[in-house]
Amino acid sequence: MQQSFVYILKCSDNSYYTGVTSNLSQRIFQHNVGFYPDCYTINRRPIELVYYAEFTDISIAIEFEKKIKKWSRRKKKALINEEYDKLPNLAKKKF
Repeated sequence: MQQSFVYILKCSDNSYYTGVTSNLSQRIFQHNVGFYPDCYTINRRPIELVYYAEFTDISIAIEFEKKIKKWSRRKKKALINEEYDKLPNLAKKKF
């Protein structure tokens, strides 16, 4: 099976971009040079790779990417900082 990656970039405006790819180094290069003019990062360069995870099944990688995209900024920061114990509490809604 082909290796896949879910990654998070920190953009120059301090926002996060989450993506999935089968070639991480090439995709980071593409973000940096503005290869796709309609991409979220085009006007938010330079970007910095702050997190990535490897997968052997692309469908699981895509599922994880979609999950991260729904997360709050605080929860993404906990993942980036490897504060895994904080993730469950950051998923709870405050009423």
